[in-house]
Amino acid sequence: MELTLEAVALFALKLVHETEDGSPLLRDDPAMDGYEREVFGLLVRQGDLARIQLKLDQCLTLALDSLGGAHTVMGRELQRLALDVHQAATLEALNAPLQALKDYLKAIL
Repeated sequence: MELTLEAVALFALKLVHETEDGSPLLRDDPAMDGYEREVFGLLVRQGDLARIQLKLDQCLTLALDSLGGAHTVMGRELQRLALDVHQAATLEALNAPLQALKDYLKAIL
């Protein structure tokens, strides 16, 4: 799960920080500080679903802004998928919506 969480954060921040003529955002980039696999791993081991969702919300809010907000087609879909992640009541329930969110972000990059 930690790898998927990190991938979602990475893809969301790529939408925000990458430009066509710029260098790519990588996992060791300072923008990823606080969204690394080890950080998510600690939160998963602690069972801290609320903090995981908060960290994801931070990235996804930035990504939503970079897509033009919730009034765009891509923004609405991102918001819908983010809501599914936010509504997960357990770490186990987080798996499917998190995977769907990762797949969507990867597709729109």
